[in-house]
Order: sequence, then C-alpha cells, then structure tokens
Amino acid sequence: MIATFVNCGVIIVGCIIGLFIKGGIPERFNKIIMNGLALCAMFIGFSGALEGNNTIITIVSMAVGALIGELIDIDKWLNKLGETIQAKLDKGDGKESRIAEGFVNASLLYCVGAMSIVGALQAGLSGNYDTIYAKTVLDGVSSVIFSASMGIGVIFSSVTVLLYQGGITLCATFLSGILSQAVIAEMTAVGSLMIVGLGLNLLEVTDIKIANLLPGILVPVVLGLIGLV
Repeated sequence: MIATFVNCGVIIVGCIIGLFIKGGIPERFNKIIMNGLALCAMFIGFSGALEGNNTIITIVSMAVGALIGELIDIDKWLNKLGETIQAKLDKGDGKESRIAEGFVNASLLYCVGAMSIVGALQAGLSGNYDTIYAKTVLDGVSSVIFSASMGIGVIFSSVTVLLYQGGITLCATFLSGILSQAVIAEMTAVGSLMIVGLGLNLLEVTDIKIANLLPGILVPVVLGLIGLV
C-alpha cells in the first residue's frame, strides 16, 4: 500500500503546483498540452491492449462490462459525485467551472490504465512497487497540466486512486490463487482499451461513457474462476 500512498501524494503535490501556475499558462498552450497528453494516453492504451492473448475474451469482457455498467450507470454516479464536489467548492461568481470534469477525467485516467492494474497486482502479489512508482512519475506530470487546465477537481482524484488502486492491492493478496498471468494480461488489455477511449474523449473526438465500461475489467477474473482463461 505504501506505493499507492506515494502515488496519491505526488498527484496532490502536482495539482497544487498546477493550481499555482494556472493563471500563467495561456489557453492555447493548455489546449495543445492536453492534446499531447491525450495522444500519450492513447499510446499507453494501445501498448497495453496488445498484452492480451485472446481477442474473444477482450470482446466479451467489454460487452458484458458495458451491459453491467450501463445498467448501474456508473458514469452518472461518478459525475454526480464530481458535481457534488463542484457545488461545495463553487465560488458562485458566474464563471464556468470544470471541477466535475477534472475529477472524472483524472480519476479515470489514473485508475483504469494498464500500469494501475498491473502495478497494484504486482504490489499485492509480490511486493514489487516498480510499476506503481513509474506510474507515479507520469501521474505527477499529468496532474500539473490537468489541474492547470481543469482546476481543483483534479486533486480529488487522489482519493479515487487510493480506493481503487489500494483496493486492488489488498484484494490481490487474497486472490493470488486465481490471478494467473493470463488473467492479468486480459485485465490489462481491457483496461488499456478504456484508456484509448479516454484519450479520444480528451481529444473531443468521441463522448464515450468510459466509467460504464469499468466492470469489464473484472470479467477476466470471473472467466478465470470458471477455467475459461
């Protein structure tokens, strides 16, 4: 868990730095930097998606995950949480606020990627923190840019990282018997495809409800339990 605490701390520090320099970055620079980060997210996503060994399992996981996620409507609840935070912090000065957007986008980017899943599993299964520490560096840099562009909402994504990433680490300790390399590879592939979708959203090419796809990450675990992975 210590690596996840470090990860969250770096995100918070990066956000504070981003908030301090927010007024000093012209909007056109913010936009091009965000576009660059979106392309990097897509690159990471495509790279992780290739880790999968069975395309059929990836397709089934995405389809079943989308069905479950849409029934629950995770996207709606996540946005409601972001809007609640926004309402608490909104100054009421009539200016457009991006607190909810920053919270949701940053939470998804930091949590559903291959490095978050694999890193948390490695930490729980073998005590190897290398992947999470590498992710921490990337998260720190992106948190500066995200908070400078979207505001204070990004800082609350550190709580999402703590609960999600920390939860996977703790669960991995108890699920070590079923989390084979094949299952982890398929979880990575599914999560990485979601990162590709998030990158497209950040580029404003699509408006995919990425949060509603999240249950798909757990489908390979269920398939592993019944011996299909």
